[in-house]
Amino acid sequence: MYNQEQAKPFMIERIVAALTYPTTGIIGVIWLVLGMITKSAPRKFTLYHIYQSIFLSLAFVIIDYLFRILVNMLAVVPILNRIIAQLLFWFNMPVFLGYSIVQVVIYAVVIYLTITAFIGLYSYIPFVSDNIKQILK
Repeated sequence: MYNQEQAKPFMIERIVAALTYPTTGIIGVIWLVLGMITKSAPRKFTLYHIYQSIFLSLAFVIIDYLFRILVNMLAVVPILNRIIAQLLFWFNMPVFLGYSIVQVVIYAVVIYLTITAFIGLYSYIPFVSDNIKQILK
């Protein structure tokens, strides 16, 4: 017989896990709050995807801020400012259906995570998934 951790996730759990990624974890936080109100503990599958979406969202914001600070600091250097301006132009230039390279990569990762969560699989992102698994043990 299956125990709770090996059992296939219910459809509602898969939907919540899938919706946490495009909403940057907001649906997951709402699900956790509802679980606290109803005094029901979410299963590991749902917690895994909720924590991973929140961690990835926070990591993205922190990396974005650090990158902006670094670019602003390097923009003062005479030769580097032109090189950085050119790199930023190439990475932010629309190349695929009006989206830049950076946007395409971010959307591809979010779509991958959403689909894997919806079909009931544990998605894997190096470093992030390993840390989430350690938290849930």
